[in-house]
Amino acid sequence: MCGIVGYAGRRTAVDIVVDGLRRLEYRGYDSAGIAVIGDGELLMEKRAGKLANLEKALTIHAGTTGIGHTRWATHGGPTDRNAHPHLSADNRIAVIHNGIIENFARLRAALEADGVEFASDTDTEVVAHLLAMENVPLPEAMRRVCLKLEGAFTLLAVAADQPDMVVGARRNSPLVVGRGDGENFLASDVTAFIDHTREAIELGQDQVVVITPSSIEIMDFAGVPTTGTDFHIDWDAAAAEKGGFDHFMLKEIADQPQAIADTLLGRLTENGIALDEVRLSDQDLRDVEKVFIVACGTAYHSGMVAKYAIEHWTRIPCEVELASEFRYRDPILDRSTLVIAISQSGETMDTLMALRHAKQQNARVLAICNTNGSTIPRESDAVLYTHGGPEIAVASTKAFLTQLVACYLMGLYLAQVRGIMYPDEVGAVVQQLQQTPDLLRGLLDQMDGVRKLSRDLASARQVLFIGRHVGYPVALEGALKLKELAYMHAEGFAAGELKHGPIALIDDGTPVICVVPSSAMHDKVVSNIQEVRARGARTIIIAEEGDESVEAYADDVIRVPRVPTLLAPLMTTVPLQILACEIATARGYDVDQPRNLAKSVTVE
Repeated sequence: MCGIVGYAGRRTAVDIVVDGLRRLEYRGYDSAGIAVIGDGELLMEKRAGKLANLEKALTIHAGTTGIGHTRWATHGGPTDRNAHPHLSADNRIAVIHNGIIENFARLRAALEADGVEFASDTDTEVVAHLLAMENVPLPEAMRRVCLKLEGAFTLLAVAADQPDMVVGARRNSPLVVGRGDGENFLASDVTAFIDHTREAIELGQDQVVVITPSSIEIMDFAGVPTTGTDFHIDWDAAAAEKGGFDHFMLKEIADQPQAIADTLLGRLTENGIALDEVRLSDQDLRDVEKVFIVACGTAYHSGMVAKYAIEHWTRIPCEVELASEFRYRDPILDRSTLVIAISQSGETMDTLMALRHAKQQNARVLAICNTNGSTIPRESDAVLYTHGGPEIAVASTKAFLTQLVACYLMGLYLAQVRGIMYPDEVGAVVQQLQQTPDLLRGLLDQMDGVRKLSRDLASARQVLFIGRHVGYPVALEGALKLKELAYMHAEGFAAGELKHGPIALIDDGTPVICVVPSSAMHDKVVSNIQEVRARGARTIIIAEEGDESVEAYADDVIRVPRVPTLLAPLMTTVPLQILACEIATARGYDVDQPRNLAKSVTVE
């Protein structure tokens, strides 16, 4: 969750680090701080609240080596004293940290027994004191201390007596290296240094990295020299800018047609689907007898849609699990099981732990991910990158649609390899997928009515969402977006379940947003709409173009292009994204950085 930046070079470190932190604000945070080595001294400033608070307080102007941090509170409240960096007792070493050190209480107790006084409530401060007590060069101290730590962490440290060096370490938490010319970078996300270099290095699990202006050295926790994996960042800084939109979320909603086109690019052929990067053999896929999808939040909803498509196209049983619950119910997995792990960031800790459990049970794991070189793809047997580009707003939009498209591709590929679908059947769906970017562009041009409706709904006490079949996960996603952004009570329901309890929530004027399919479920959903309308609900219906039968039951109708039922979420989700964004704006909230949330959840 936290944003981490490190710099060693020839330019003023404060400027580079603060700019990197600004680019990482989207991850969610509640305090910020910076430490720089200048004239042999360790200079530090940190403040609770937004980065602007830190910038106002900064008086540091010297130094070409530094680290910076935006913190999302876990151990200790969001206060100045708990903000990072944290210093050793001799003020010689500064440390920043992402993750949780699970054995910190035991380590802290031992340090306090030795007379060390703590200046914060954090688990991170333990590391600063342990590093100082090693009395060896900082890289060796970091390696030794990491062997004592339990949990998930990324650590960066600088020492006043080693002024040209930043030392980092990672276990189960993101850290990438940026390779520059006469300067090098460390960050939790390549977005932090994309203005300065597009050449990056993936670090492996349990590795220590040392950067200076002219060198990058990597070793494992045992001290054995090793290497990372070089990769090139194929998008530029402009992709992470607002591009004239008021919010990143609005830009990312508008980006969705191109993002889907990029997900499809190079994967569609005249003969069907080509997924050369998947790295699972055709025989591996023919051996699959069951599919599990594990994910969290919005990615979980994309998996729910994928279940319908995968089972329909492949006739393989498919289960969708919340990653946080998956391993605790002792699922039955073996070599014939394919586990699909979906994560935008590739660092979602619950999903990573589910993945590792699956591999321990000898299952094959495929990652669907947007972030090149992140942990989940690296630890999976295969990966399908969505190529959606950077998503800065905390609430996912284009990540959801590109995950859907990647799931569709994987489902079709499974059906193709296993001979369940004929080439012309696969080709027909491929052709429909290719049309979706243009259909979405047209849809986005017709959202003025949704914006007006948003202003009408901004004062509502609650909003309910209903759908059936693939419309059900769309209803869940619509409700999630409204909760995330507008802090309103919003719930999504399978429409057929209304009469089993949720209909008690309906009273006069309650807005109910209904996702109406063109499939065989159409008339059943209309019956559900009549149920809530009879109890005074304000019915807002998302219906396909040409479906006039819903008019009699609707207070408001939102039209979307007609597409095959399984692909309908690519259309019906978009008005709900805009609705949530506009309601939140009307209520005066920051849609890019909603309260209490972070972009990448790297703790369980």
